[in-house]
Amino acid sequence: METTLTDNSFRLQMARDNEMDGYEKMDLYNQETIDKLGYHYKEILKLIGENPERNGLLRTPERVAKAMQFLTHGYDLNPMEIMKSALFEEDYKQMVLVKDIEVYSLCEHHMIPFFGKAHVAYIPNGRIVGLSKIPRVVDAFARRLQVQERLTTQIKDAIQSTLDPLGVAVVIEAQHMCMSMRGIQKQNSVTTTSDFTGAFLSDKTRAEFIHLIGSNLH
Repeated sequence: METTLTDNSFRLQMARDNEMDGYEKMDLYNQETIDKLGYHYKEILKLIGENPERNGLLRTPERVAKAMQFLTHGYDLNPMEIMKSALFEEDYKQMVLVKDIEVYSLCEHHMIPFFGKAHVAYIPNGRIVGLSKIPRVVDAFARRLQVQERLTTQIKDAIQSTLDPLGVAVVIEAQHMCMSMRGIQKQNSVTTTSDFTGAFLSDKTRAEFIHLIGSNLH
């Protein structure tokens, strides 16, 4: 559902709890921002030698402006509030793992995509969070200008500070188009980052986590 806002701030609003998983995504675009971005993208087309008036490019500046707002809508999301919307008391103290979470982000150095998978685990300490909220937290941080290292730590810190679990583990594996399309042009390289707290600093617990994210159990 696409709506145009008339105020001065772009927002991507997640509607409150529905019966499925707590959020219904609605893309809300600010027309003033679209117009400003669109103007600059039109100028960029000229600078690279294109004709923004030709048929195929007439609406390209507007489309790119909307795409950029969507790709960076994480700035308007609060990951901690996403988790707080679905916290439950539960006496479970074993690992909770959500793996193979799709990640799409923009490298802040070149504004070129990087993408891959995140694996996130925590060990509850009296509270659990709705499982769908973990991928939403990943997305809230990923949909910003990022570096993979900071993205990994932000996810870990958000879960640790909100749930106060016995430990958190985050591993991200991603391909960076700034390495594949330009620069070194190594198409098959994959970057892996990790961050751990609490119980996952133990060799035994961390080894179990690494084993599980590498296992094909489904």
